[in-house]
Amino acid sequence: MGVEERRQQLIGVALELFSRRSPDEVSIDEIASAAGISRPLVYHYFPGKLSLYEAALKRAAEDLAGRFAEPAEGPLGARLLRVMARFFDFVDEHGPGFSALMRGGPAVGSSTTNALIDSVRQAAYEQIIAHLGMPEPPARLELVVRSWISLAESTALIWLDGRRIPREELQAQLVHDFAALMAVSAAYDEEMGALLRRVLKDEPGEGPFGDLIARLIALAS
Repeated sequence: MGVEERRQQLIGVALELFSRRSPDEVSIDEIASAAGISRPLVYHYFPGKLSLYEAALKRAAEDLAGRFAEPAEGPLGARLLRVMARFFDFVDEHGPGFSALMRGGPAVGSSTTNALIDSVRQAAYEQIIAHLGMPEPPARLELVVRSWISLAESTALIWLDGRRIPREELQAQLVHDFAALMAVSAAYDEEMGALLRRVLKDEPGEGPFGDLIARLIALAS
């Protein structure tokens, strides 16, 4: 097996182990055993667990960022719902690793880790902005989108701690949260109001945004 092929194999094995348990609980010996090689050979390719963790994290970050990609077709609410389903697929598959990254792990605070986390957030931000058709977003829209991305992160972390709320409900709730954040911002700013009216104009009554409006009307009646 070539050098790069072996490196990629080790990254894949490490990512699988880090996805099931916190990186602090995974040893180099365990990684070596799972890869079918010796401990010294692991160190031949990576100087330590931290560098291997960062390499695995990079692959995971690229995977997660890719899950925010969505064709610009159909109502925005349905697009966001599909994105949230893929986001929670990732959280479900990489639960302990996702939690360790966001809450604390062997590489938290390092420049590499921070850059990878920021790259995922930026990829998500750029995707949402593109779907809204605002290449030069105003300050209020940037605040709404970045706040919503942070909300999605914190919601996923809370969900992982016991999974006490059905996943499908949280996915829909996050889409509703996006609409709610836009609505509050629109109440203060005409540009945001125009954007919200444009978005809602294309939303079907049975879509996620229509569902939210129906629920709010029922609540107020």
